[in-house]
Amino acid sequence: MSKKPEKAALTSATIEEQTAAFLKSGGAVEYVGKGKSGQVASSGSKQINLKE
Repeated sequence: MSKKPEKAALTSATIEEQTAAFLKSGGAVEYVGKGKSGQVASSGSKQINLKE
C-alpha cells in the first residue's frame, strides 16, 4: 500500500500562507465573540409554524 500525503500539514501551511498574504495586502482580522456567527442576517426567521 502507498502512504497517503499528510493533508493536515499541507492544509495548515496553505492556510498560514494565505493568511499572511491577506494581512500583508492590507486585510484585517475581526474578532467575533463566542456564540456569534459573524454573518449578517439577510432575511427573517426561517422557522416553520405548523399551527397556521
